[in-house]
Amino acid sequence: MLFQGRYEKARRLQQERLNGRERAFDDETLSDKLEKKDTAALIISALLIFLPAALLVLGIVSLIGYLFVAR
Repeated sequence: MLFQGRYEKARRLQQERLNGRERAFDDETLSDKLEKKDTAALIISALLIFLPAALLVLGIVSLIGYLFVAR
């Protein structure tokens, strides 16, 4: 790998800085940290983000298809 030495040095420095801190993605009991309504809130927020973008893309594709058929 290119720049292997720099990569290893940066990883060692990062591990030294993070030593002793709790990181959520390393925790096996992450589901214990979620509250009762967190899953529903995550799903609703994902829909609020991705649904308008998907509808916009669908509208653009439909408009392009309509312009090809109408002409």
